[in-house]
Amino acid sequence: MRTCNKCELVISAPDRESWPDTTLPEVVLAGRSNVGKSSFINTITNRKKLAYVGNTPGKTRLLNFFNIDDELMFVDVPGYGYANISKKQLMQFGDMMEDYFANREQKVGLVLIVDSRHKPTEDDVTMIEFARYHQMNTIVIATKFDKLKKNERKKNLLKISEVLELPVESIIPFSSETRLGVDAAWKKIESLY
Repeated sequence: MRTCNKCELVISAPDRESWPDTTLPEVVLAGRSNVGKSSFINTITNRKKLAYVGNTPGKTRLLNFFNIDDELMFVDVPGYGYANISKKQLMQFGDMMEDYFANREQKVGLVLIVDSRHKPTEDDVTMIEFARYHQMNTIVIATKFDKLKKNERKKNLLKISEVLELPVESIIPFSSETRLGVDAAWKKIESLY
């Protein structure tokens, strides 16, 4: 199992002028609000409080750049699909994301985080299509897998596979509680750079 010796939040960037001046490869972490992105970051880095975990959806409002062992950067983007923000904020998020995806040369891939208990949303489909449009390699992580009954697991993975139009074996079942999928996630992330 990989250990994270130097894992730190570098900056929460509201715009391009704030992006860190670095040549490290960047892996974007995206998913709808409350899907478990912060828990995924904390679990995979084996740090309890690297990323803020809140009970209120939509806490991430900026691009959060995390330095992982001076080897790569995780870029945690605002969760989508949460209605409790204004249309103006929603437009700002969209512009910020478009600017990043279109102009940031360091990006090497996208980790799309979905909740294994639910069918992917239209926003999830839009995000994976956005990544395909920008020719980004994509890894799909199905979180909260421990919360599924055994007889639901295969069926739910097949549904995710069908909706996102990708092979079922490419989806990584993940649990922050049991640490299921940590090694598989790292293996795929490391293949991106």
